[in-house]
Amino acid sequence: MSAPVEFAVWAPLPERVRVQVDGAVHDMQRDDGGWWRTEIEARPDADFGFLLDGDDTPRPDPRSRRQPEGVHGLSRRYDPSAYEWGDRAWTGRPLAGGVVYELHVGTFTPEGTLDAAIGRLGHLVRLGVDFVELLPVNAFNGTHNWGYDGVLWYAVQESYGGPEAYQRFVDACHQQGLGVIQDVVYNHLGPSGNYLPMYFPIFSEGGANTWGDSINLSGPDSDEVRRYIIDNALMWLRDMHVDGLRLDAVHALVDERATHVLEEMAQEVDKLSVAVGRPLTLIAESDLNDPRMVTPRVAGGLGLAAQWSDDFHHSLHSVLTGEGQGYYADFAAGGLGGLAKVLTGAYFHDGAWSSFRRRHHGRPVDTAALPGWKFLGYLQDHDQIGNRATGDRISASLSPELLAVGATIVLASPFTPMLFMGEEWGAGTPWQFFTSHPEPELGRATAEGRIGEFAEHGWDADVVPDPQDPETFTRSKLDWSELDREPHERLLAVHRSLLALRRAHPDLVDPDLTAVQVAWDDADRWLVVHRGTLRVVVNLADQPREIDLDRTAGEVLFATGELPVLDDDAVTLPARSAAVISTR
Repeated sequence: MSAPVEFAVWAPLPERVRVQVDGAVHDMQRDDGGWWRTEIEARPDADFGFLLDGDDTPRPDPRSRRQPEGVHGLSRRYDPSAYEWGDRAWTGRPLAGGVVYELHVGTFTPEGTLDAAIGRLGHLVRLGVDFVELLPVNAFNGTHNWGYDGVLWYAVQESYGGPEAYQRFVDACHQQGLGVIQDVVYNHLGPSGNYLPMYFPIFSEGGANTWGDSINLSGPDSDEVRRYIIDNALMWLRDMHVDGLRLDAVHALVDERATHVLEEMAQEVDKLSVAVGRPLTLIAESDLNDPRMVTPRVAGGLGLAAQWSDDFHHSLHSVLTGEGQGYYADFAAGGLGGLAKVLTGAYFHDGAWSSFRRRHHGRPVDTAALPGWKFLGYLQDHDQIGNRATGDRISASLSPELLAVGATIVLASPFTPMLFMGEEWGAGTPWQFFTSHPEPELGRATAEGRIGEFAEHGWDADVVPDPQDPETFTRSKLDWSELDREPHERLLAVHRSLLALRRAHPDLVDPDLTAVQVAWDDADRWLVVHRGTLRVVVNLADQPREIDLDRTAGEVLFATGELPVLDDDAVTLPARSAAVISTR
């Protein structure tokens, strides 16, 4: 049934704007702020688009909630409040003490949809994680993509199921006790289907980052651009009941204002948290190694809740694999001492020299003021797998024994642990870089650029997957049949045991970084992390090691394999193994 509806769009650039609704075209009136409005009769699911100046092709609404025919097609009206939520008992949960599980909707299940992902939530509950973090789901051109080529930030990708499927997914997560974190991208837009520059100055003049033009955060007309970003963040948290956002590559947000857009966002999210009565979390991906990112606003910081810690990943990865090329060089040189530095101070580059950047980088964390849970620690994530030449997981190069050791270090760390989908069972499938650009020239340029980039670094072009080949996407889907086979079944049991141990022993979730002590020996390849009365003991050597616990041993609470032997204040740990031991 039709009803009077106001159509509005911020478009200060065109001289004339009309709206096409279900085939009929209507004039719009402009106000002094560059907003165009009109009120007409329209159905709740009417298709519409805007005609700019003399262009007779209707363009999608920049704030479109649904794109049934893709990012080049008409927008469709969608009322998020019409969904009947079943999560009224959900009061949210803080990030502190939680465990995050990162997944990509298109490769998490064979079907690659949000509804299919609902069917696998029981696995995550049994695993023992607390939050599901979805890679970007906003609308992009094509059928499959990592999600970082999105161009309509308010719409959920139709091939995943669209906005109502997204609401069903969040609802199902909450009803099973899982929080939802949504990965969002505000630092760039994808290469196809971006009509925003026809409406307003979305990009800054003369600015660029790794992925293209920088977003206009502090130039002329940037007030409404910032509003466009912040309103989008609030939409996910309010309308879609999401519990947190992971903000992609915030170091690429060039903002010259006194109040950074992230600080402004954090302030408004805090207000919304009070209004909805549940914790709302902002997590940054930042290459700056600047603790002010997660320092409260009252203490002069930007006020975000947490950030990813690539330094932890790089240190752990280099220790386990021995890799030392590129940005791993400093971490490999640091050895176990470098990992110890990160475990106690969150950053490796805390003002130290970075050979990869050829300059000093970062600043120290005040560990007395910032708790460890504000830093996400992980052995794998989508970037650290997918941006490798062949998209190989660490399970392709490490033994099951060392995978279990890595899991122990992550899940017994003072940080907020994060797992990447399939990591918990040592998935044998890769996770490669894949795209589905419909435009032949763009697809060819993407493939050639990807292959050429790795060829410059000595890789055989034949082994670098073509991102446009549909098989590259298919290969990256999880193989759920692996769970019932060894060594996957054993590794899954290791992860479940470690996560249960975290819940049972407060010392393992104690976020006080000043209380963490680490002993190590690079020559003999062992490490001991002091977590209160517990000792996380690691032996990376190819033979057993006797390791001092610094306190009288109590009992073995967890072991990755054969039980270690306790002797007063020492333990003999089998080769390539780890254990958690109580002391008294």
